[in-house]
Amino acid sequence: MSPRSSPKPSPKGAPRGGPNARSGAGYERIAFVASPFAEAKAAEKRLSKQYGSVKPESADVIVALGGDGLMLQTLRRFMRSGKPIYGMHRGTVGFLMNDFRVENLHERLAAAQKSTIHPLLMRARDESGRNHEHHAFNEVSLFRQSHQAAKLRILVDGKERLAELAADGVLLSTPAGSTAYNLSAQGPIIPIDAPLLALTPISPFRPRRWHGALLPDRARVRVEVLNTDRRPVAAVADHDEVRNVRSVDIEMDHAIAMNILFDPGHSLDERILREQFQY
Repeated sequence: MSPRSSPKPSPKGAPRGGPNARSGAGYERIAFVASPFAEAKAAEKRLSKQYGSVKPESADVIVALGGDGLMLQTLRRFMRSGKPIYGMHRGTVGFLMNDFRVENLHERLAAAQKSTIHPLLMRARDESGRNHEHHAFNEVSLFRQSHQAAKLRILVDGKERLAELAADGVLLSTPAGSTAYNLSAQGPIIPIDAPLLALTPISPFRPRRWHGALLPDRARVRVEVLNTDRRPVAAVADHDEVRNVRSVDIEMDHAIAMNILFDPGHSLDERILREQFQY
């Protein structure tokens, strides 16, 4: 797509004239969201002044200003909207973000490449029998809550695959999240378009030789907590935590598809591929 040769009249609050007042087809109305930190808020102010800003429900595209934490929050917040997300790095970790520049935003949006991702759906049942549902675009993790290792039983598609895992925990990662906590836990990096999930133990004690598994992205994973009274476990879907869980069911929610926009040469699949050659 290329910028329009003659811009339409600017909406109320948008800048008039100038090259940055024009947009690529489909991305004329921009909503800016920012993390609460000073650097991100200052960027939001500058960009809103330069390009105008509309409410997210009226936007063609949402531009997120912050780090990967803000991007994950934005993905969850708008995951049912169908609106593409373009991130610019104004935070700490920026793996999911593009470089920050004020200039030529409409042109960058028009030239951006799209990566489509799906979240995991976590259904956790706590010790009181209450059910909790949360989505995660990176991973769902189970962690021990006390000084004792967690003891977990793992089933895949209803079949027991591990009768007892003694570890600090276990996580299930999407391809998009495979370079995050999954990689730190020695899990595999997954290409963004691979129909796979990574099941990775966290500091496993028994069995020592089990290093995890790659599963089809249609797999349904159930983790049951053994000895819940003595060995309590928490479940976390990205940032949403449920304490004292008894069982956790996890599967990819293919009904939800989010499009993340990246500058040419810096797409998510390219970043994930490049990460595998880091040392």
